[in-house]
Amino acid sequence: MDLYTAAQTRELDRIAIEELGIPGFTLMSRAGRAAFEVLQEQWPDQGPLHIFCGPGNNGGDGSIVAALAAARRIPVHLYQLGDTAKITGDALTARQRAEQAGVTAQPWRGEINLDEGIIIDAMLGTGLGGDVREPYVGAIQHINHSGLPVLALDIPSGLCADTGRVLGGAVRAERTITFIGCKQGLLTGAGPDLSGLINYTDLEVPLEAFEKLPCQARMLELDECLAALPSRPLHAHKGLFGSVLVLGGDHGMGGAALMAAEAAGRCGAGLVSVGTRGEHVAGILARRPEVMCHNLGAMADARQLVASATVVAVGPGLGQNPWGEQLLYAAAESDKPLVVDADALNLLAGGKLVSPGRRDNWILTPHPGEAARLLGTDTKTVQSDRFAAVRELQARFGGVVLLKGSGTLIASDEQTIDVSCYGNPGMASGGMGDVLSGVLAGLLAQGLTPLEATRLGVCLHGAAADLAAEAGERGLLATDLMPHLQELLA
Repeated sequence: MDLYTAAQTRELDRIAIEELGIPGFTLMSRAGRAAFEVLQEQWPDQGPLHIFCGPGNNGGDGSIVAALAAARRIPVHLYQLGDTAKITGDALTARQRAEQAGVTAQPWRGEINLDEGIIIDAMLGTGLGGDVREPYVGAIQHINHSGLPVLALDIPSGLCADTGRVLGGAVRAERTITFIGCKQGLLTGAGPDLSGLINYTDLEVPLEAFEKLPCQARMLELDECLAALPSRPLHAHKGLFGSVLVLGGDHGMGGAALMAAEAAGRCGAGLVSVGTRGEHVAGILARRPEVMCHNLGAMADARQLVASATVVAVGPGLGQNPWGEQLLYAAAESDKPLVVDADALNLLAGGKLVSPGRRDNWILTPHPGEAARLLGTDTKTVQSDRFAAVRELQARFGGVVLLKGSGTLIASDEQTIDVSCYGNPGMASGGMGDVLSGVLAGLLAQGLTPLEATRLGVCLHGAAADLAAEAGERGLLATDLMPHLQELLA
């Protein structure tokens, strides 16, 4: 699915109205009807509707819902916020329709007791230019404290449509229906938490409108990404599917390197090796005898292993001591495709590579904290605009950059940012990033480009976690993903 900013969605709306001749009120009516259908499907016969409307077109959508509900003899309470003098054009026509249906708007004064029914959020939409102000702040707090289910129209009020950032305060919806263009902010940052389940409708706007305006982001689908992985010929042998080398596992952190190695094998790499501390060799071989394990004590040993590998994953359990620095140097001075994660990113951010420059054949995998260190800023700044952060990382370092988190983002030399919506809160546990590094390295070793491997790897990793979480998100471990990786690739 193509994803759009608020400005792009407004442009799509303009194209539909001015160039394709679709009346604005027709689009508003379609939006209101689509929202009412979702309402009936999700919450049939669950009491009165409490519709919070602003003065703009988002409020007009809410007025259409009010009119449709009243026609079905569903009790409706419509609360008006903002300057009523600003209700003009299609929004005014929609409000008149609601009044004709017997719904009279009452000004919101904050004293309403919301103890039953469904709330419709039609206050602010995508037109918010800064932080939420009164009376919307009070209304948002009242809605969130009511305990009632909420359906947000287009986007939860207070959520930035472009970044997924909360603009001072935001409605927490159980479901959101978004119109014409799916807003990219719904799918990353705070967006998934606040939006709930998302319905999308293009309001029957012809494809011609979308062809006039290329999107800036795109939501990935696992099945589509799997198409990049070729079938195995009948004469296959391990040499056809590459050799992955995992460098990492400083004192006490051998498990990180092991998990990366096992994930690379589960994703189809022909051979997998680990270069680590000697103390971990016996444990790794006992757990996974298919992995070739090497005690690395000097940089010369690391260089020799790197030379024989197809792909190098450096970082899982690497540490930031001189031993880890030497392994990073050995990987970075080669021309082999790299997956760079964890402490390798921290060493990179600390300037331990004299001239890392830009590189086309590596994949950087920072979480927001590591991204902040790479950019010389703080985590809050990264999270305030994840799209800008991942673009800046890719512009500085080249290759492919994936910014982990809710709604993982992938940036490359292509203009479009990829968004993965797979995954769940159970993944907030140690080792998940190590497994992802192994997945990416295993796919790279089989001949996928860095971008193909990252798109598929991120979706595969999240989807495997979703399958594993069917037994429960709490207590989900990184190694629980292993059998599901193989299952999904089948």
